[in-house]
Amino acid sequence: MQVCESIYNVGVKDTEIDLFEGQYPVPNGIAYNSYIILDEKIAVMDTVDFHFFRDWLSHLERVLNGREPDYLIISHMEPDHAGSIDIFLSKYPQTKVIGNTKTFQMLKQFFQGDYGDQEIVVKEGDTLELGKHTLTFYTAPLVHWPEVMMTYESYTKTLFSADAFGTFGIEDDLSNWPDEARRYYYNICGKFGPQVKSVLNKISGLQINRICSLHGPLLNEDLDKYVHLYKIWSQYLPEESGITIAYASIYGHTERAMFFLAEQLEKLGEQVTLIDLGRNDHSFALAEAFRYDRLVLASSTYDGWMFTPMCEFLSRLRGKNFQGRDVAFIQNGSWAPVAIKPMKDIMTSLKDITCIEPEVTIKSAMNDNNKQELIVLAEAIHNGGCIEEACD
Repeated sequence: MQVCESIYNVGVKDTEIDLFEGQYPVPNGIAYNSYIILDEKIAVMDTVDFHFFRDWLSHLERVLNGREPDYLIISHMEPDHAGSIDIFLSKYPQTKVIGNTKTFQMLKQFFQGDYGDQEIVVKEGDTLELGKHTLTFYTAPLVHWPEVMMTYESYTKTLFSADAFGTFGIEDDLSNWPDEARRYYYNICGKFGPQVKSVLNKISGLQINRICSLHGPLLNEDLDKYVHLYKIWSQYLPEESGITIAYASIYGHTERAMFFLAEQLEKLGEQVTLIDLGRNDHSFALAEAFRYDRLVLASSTYDGWMFTPMCEFLSRLRGKNFQGRDVAFIQNGSWAPVAIKPMKDIMTSLKDITCIEPEVTIKSAMNDNNKQELIVLAEAIHNGGCIEEACD
């Protein structure tokens, strides 16, 4: 696919994968993007997952049309992008390999090879002339591995952003970009918000006409919208006013109570998302929790603790630096309801978490008294929460 003048995407689309990184469901597959810049000198930007090297080399050969690449630029050493480096260099042994110091450390770890004179080590701000096209390299450590770097091409004003601005899915349609990019960002890069913010500041002075990520569609319109979302996400700010209700229910009584609570909130004009933590993958739940300014956690009691799906979800929230939200707590138990305490202990250990009162306890099944308590809680949730603007 032609990206713009002299730049092509020669990547592949993986429709066979079920779990990305061995944990995230990707029902719509995932794209491994690789780019080629044609000029007096030719630069290839990253490879693809090893399982697709034949398709990738075929795409590459078609665009090269008999020429040979001069440079292979490695933005990121994760195997979904670097898995075919060894095969590529076997086919094109004269190609120079460009990366930073950490890139070559990892390259040797993955392939145990010594590329000797082929290696060109670059650092922040170094440039490479291809002819009309000039590449400038920007380090982007922990977005989301320590060796990551972005490349800016000044002739076409193209930013090769590594995994940043990537999405799950193989479609080029941008209509689902916010949802897929949000889930991708918070699950893949979310722990490293300060580093993402730092690199956004670093590239803020560049004139960018398009963003070429290693995953997902080309971004070449409304770039301010995508950059603005990344600014919000990198600062852990809520994106919208609304409530995520994440519940862990064993026999359905806690679930029915959460449906009742959602109805009360919707009557108050609130936007509500209900997530059954036992039946929905937690990567989706995580993205929804970060999306809104308020969160409701409801769990059955299990083994004198919270129910297992809730425990796993809160562990994921903590691991991704969840913060800056208003949180309400609900528990259920037939003889000793104790789920709120461990839920609250975890959440209050996080940064800037405000607990919403009252806490609600259900014993076995929701009764009329519980309904009144949930109506009061809905009012308290409705009156809490605020949206802050992302700052530069």
